[in-house]
Amino acid sequence: MLADEVNVTAYSGSLTADLHLPNEWITSLINFIADALPAWRDDPRRPIETGETKLSAQLCGRLNSLCRRTPGWDFLQFRREEPDETDGRRTIDIVASAAGNIIWIDGREYDDFRSLVPIECKRLPTPTSRKRDEREYVITSEGSTGGIQRFKAGHHGAEHKRAVMIGYVQAYDVTHWHKTVGRWIDDLITELPTAWTVADKPTLAAHDKSQRIANLVSIHFRQRGLTPHIQIDHLWIEM
Repeated sequence: MLADEVNVTAYSGSLTADLHLPNEWITSLINFIADALPAWRDDPRRPIETGETKLSAQLCGRLNSLCRRTPGWDFLQFRREEPDETDGRRTIDIVASAAGNIIWIDGREYDDFRSLVPIECKRLPTPTSRKRDEREYVITSEGSTGGIQRFKAGHHGAEHKRAVMIGYVQAYDVTHWHKTVGRWIDDLITELPTAWTVADKPTLAAHDKSQRIANLVSIHFRQRGLTPHIQIDHLWIEM
């Protein structure tokens, strides 16, 4: 496990049952996603792909299969390319949501139509193109398509306090990208000191070198009108 588990009771039966879960349960959900990554990557039946869209579709399918087969997780579903709940013009790569249940966490209601956690997926490195910014995991020089940038600005997950970014590491390794992403944010702190701070830099929380996966965490303070801050759990897997 990349972090301590939160005990989860198995639920089954009525599709309309209310489930009351502790606030810390979101961490358990993120661990569930993290633990699924190595076996998904290494499955000999998985077609080898490099494109983000196909990789994310594969992963979403695997997560749904695991929910159906794993006691205590059968009240969840994962969906692809979901409209953002605040700005429907934007789509989230993957969302985790209830599957026919109503889930209560810290007094907030989640159902089929209100996701539990938004998940953004990015390749490391960014594919080379005149229209792409190599720093796309963090920010883009034109527009607002950077991964961290979207959550920080509230373009994605404006109503959420937690989010996930999955990094498909396709060259070099976790250590390389931890240093590189940190350097990009250091540059932004120098250029835009009122917008970016040290808290925006992902901190390495766990690194399993044998499984070639890592969990990093960053905290991003937001402008007025949004939740005061959002925590991003970065799940990186060397492909």
